[in-house]
Amino acid sequence: MRIIGGRFKGLALTAVGKGDAGAHLRPTTDRVRESLFSMLEGGRFGAPVQDALVLDLFAGTGALGLEALSRGARAVTFVENGRIALRLLAGNIERTRAEMDTTVLRQDATRLGLCPGAAASLVFLDPPYETEKGAVALTCARSNGWVAPEALVVWEDASERDAPPGFVRLDARRFGQTWLTFLQGADS
Repeated sequence: MRIIGGRFKGLALTAVGKGDAGAHLRPTTDRVRESLFSMLEGGRFGAPVQDALVLDLFAGTGALGLEALSRGARAVTFVENGRIALRLLAGNIERTRAEMDTTVLRQDATRLGLCPGAAASLVFLDPPYETEKGAVALTCARSNGWVAPEALVVWEDASERDAPPGFVRLDARRFGQTWLTFLQGADS
């Protein structure tokens, strides 16, 4: 795994092998991240990465949030509670020297409390595949002020996802075994 573009382009991230099935750790592949960021920077969704406040739910290794930071996001909040993932995430933040631009919340993404600052304009959601944890986490984050009404949400899963209440589905794309579903607040 490596950062695909931007100021950290080419930087190798901590190797995880095949991930950790017990911890549901399966990093987004370089190919999927490259396709995702090509879509995000292609203009269809505006310019959601530039100067964004990013919320990376079920952050894992942090590859998505760090890629966004590399490409011009202002700051990233990572939410993760897996012991192995937190170790890998800390190593990747250190490798990118992004400590000043990142916050790590060591907690369950489905139980976020009130947001202490500005809401995220870009959200990455990569829950354990084929569970309802993604919808629960997104609803919780939005109701507690973590997600701006106009935020773009990118949901990674093994299948297309329907939009949870309060969101509309803008698009869905399949990359091998991975589906990326793009959502936005219904009131935006």
